[in-house]
Amino acid sequence: MVPPPSSPTATAVLFPGQGSQREGMRELVAQLRPELLDWAIEECGCDPFERLDEGTRFQQPAILCASLAGWTRAREQRPSLLAGHSLGELSALAAGGVISERDAVRIVAVRGAAMADAAAASPPSGMLAARAGMDVAAEVAELAGASVANENAADQVVLAGTDEALDAAAAELRARGLRSMRLPVSGGFHSPEMVAAEGPLRAALAATEIAPAEIEVLSSMTAAPFTDPRAELVAALSRPVRWVAVTEQLAARGIGRCVEAGPGSVLTKLVRRALPGVEAESVDAPEAAHA
Repeated sequence: MVPPPSSPTATAVLFPGQGSQREGMRELVAQLRPELLDWAIEECGCDPFERLDEGTRFQQPAILCASLAGWTRAREQRPSLLAGHSLGELSALAAGGVISERDAVRIVAVRGAAMADAAAASPPSGMLAARAGMDVAAEVAELAGASVANENAADQVVLAGTDEALDAAAAELRARGLRSMRLPVSGGFHSPEMVAAEGPLRAALAATEIAPAEIEVLSSMTAAPFTDPRAELVAALSRPVRWVAVTEQLAARGIGRCVEAGPGSVLTKLVRRALPGVEAESVDAPEAAHA
């Protein structure tokens, strides 16, 4: 089906996930939204920005705070749609008024710690980015005993699994003439390994007030609007991110402009590759929007 022509007045704001952290995030938060920094320190028991090298436990709260700080700029675009990649779903739900920003910081601290604990309790594992389409990546994952974790682009799929499974997947991809790269993460996120993190996150969400969305928010697990945020956020821990389907949904809804609110420009680049007719830029790394 040919998507409807994009409209320059239809804007979506996108929120990045883990891996988008960069130097200088703390200063941005302290300048634009100092209360977010105070809340993160309270929930983490320390300044998460000072412990980014220690992994997901501290990276997740820091990225969410930086993303919500970026939202103070991106909201000026008056978006009609919001979406987040994995962790970015919490930022998007807070921006859309579904959960409060204070609750989002509390929840992300629980989420990051629970995922770190789940990874530590499992055999050594991680994630592998493959330059392959979904069909090939899924076949390789099954052969190697890994899981598909992220479908980021038509030719970029991330696998998750034990170190042994990822080594086997990398070897199989090489044999097929395809490139792959291990990602600097501490666990097999969006895979069955994360089931152990579901309980703590479910408890944190049970104590969270859910409000009707002020701006529609797409799930990166279903590429559809959230209908039950508590259940969907828990399920997303161990299910793949379907970012290709999200970008297809942006096109189907006639989005003509995407603004990434958060550190870096990972999602901006993915949108430009997938939707060359859509303008895309990041508030964190402003540059000429590509049409």
